[in-house]
Amino acid sequence: MKQDDRWERQYNAIMTFMQVNHRRPSKYKDNEILMSNWIKYNKKRLHRDLLSDERKEKFQVLLLTAAKYRRINQFAYVGGPVNIHNEE
Repeated sequence: MKQDDRWERQYNAIMTFMQVNHRRPSKYKDNEILMSNWIKYNKKRLHRDLLSDERKEKFQVLLLTAAKYRRINQFAYVGGPVNIHNEE
């Protein structure tokens, strides 16, 4: 098996995972750690410009898909300043 085949198989596995589960692979779950590490490793290679052009394009699609499923803190305060003194 060639390296390109392994890369392609891992890419397809992660894309399928995200489409089925509607979330990114977790770095805390044992069966998802390898996928999470693969993404992290390829992100580093992308920033160092070590990926081939074909892989760059595919990986950018994967990152866009992952961004769509990014976790949002539901308890984060997003409003403006609060007036606790009720002075108007």
